[in-house]
Amino acid sequence: MTEAVLRRFRIGILVVAIGISVLAVVLILGAWRNDRTIEADMGTATAEVLSAGSLRSAISFVTPDGANRNPPLGVLYPTNLTVGQRIEVEYAKSDPDLVRVAGRNASVAMVPAGSVIVVTWLLAGPMIWYLRKRESATRISKPDTSN
Repeated sequence: MTEAVLRRFRIGILVVAIGISVLAVVLILGAWRNDRTIEADMGTATAEVLSAGSLRSAISFVTPDGANRNPPLGVLYPTNLTVGQRIEVEYAKSDPDLVRVAGRNASVAMVPAGSVIVVTWLLAGPMIWYLRKRESATRISKPDTSN
């Protein structure tokens, strides 16, 4: 491969790794922002888990005004929930569709997001190093045609 192609691959890998890292940080910041919104105007309720998954769990709960709520995006931090389980939830009174499992917060998102960042750089780092080494070797082995 030519030096230019190696350089493009190296830059592409770097851009992808930075992009994944930025998205993971944005995920943590978004979770933190949601927590602040809930804590600023918190209501609590007992909810029933309608469906359970590792990424999204649907719940249903009743607010003090008697309104039945079923947040379209589910509940935040849904790990280890089971269908039919009754759980305590905390929600933003100003936006009752913004709900989290009581006692959980953005710190729950830090381990998975941090792991994504670490794995990304564990994969990208050696590839970038290898491509840089190959790029240098290509540059050295290329004859000087500037004369």
